[in-house]
Amino acid sequence: MARYTGSVCRLCRREGVKLYLKGDRCYTAKCAIDRRAYAPGQHGQGRKKVSEYGTQLREKQKARRVYGVLEKQFRGYYEEATRRKGITGETLLQILESRLDNVVYRAGFAASRPEARQIVKHGHILVNGKRLDIPSYQAKPGDVISIADASLDTPRVKELVESAESKAAPAWLERDLNTKSARIARVPARDEIDVPVAEQMIVELYSR
Repeated sequence: MARYTGSVCRLCRREGVKLYLKGDRCYTAKCAIDRRAYAPGQHGQGRKKVSEYGTQLREKQKARRVYGVLEKQFRGYYEEATRRKGITGETLLQILESRLDNVVYRAGFAASRPEARQIVKHGHILVNGKRLDIPSYQAKPGDVISIADASLDTPRVKELVESAESKAAPAWLERDLNTKSARIARVPARDEIDVPVAEQMIVELYSR
């Protein structure tokens, strides 16, 4: 499957906000957006008028880049959200939050969503006791996400598990550091999804 392989720091600079794609580095003075708080490229520092469409597009791009999803898949998530009951924008974010790689990140078992995706792809994660290497898997309430016992000997995985103690898990996740697992208690509420995205603008963009 195609995926973005360029510099992720450029993505934060383009959107003008921290998307926390580099994990712990984003909290240090080395963060690119702290050092160069303008869009990348030759004309990044130029003044630009942004239209209503442009503002809506930027919100959609932010959401895509935060969760590491390409356009075709993101559009599929939006269409799924329109079919479900509830507020479309909020439902869209709930679908994105339910991705397996995001759940691994939220549980504190990865420093960033890109790293969580890699951990899942490399087979370090179990869902309800079975190995699953599909980052886009839609986790459901009741699912138990855990780290495979054999993976605990991997230096990086061991380091991440140890550092998870200092990271708070969201209220919709019941995390047990003794068993290196997290159970999805319920679907997250909108105020529990701390992504810098105005989801209603995404709905307006796709409704054009």
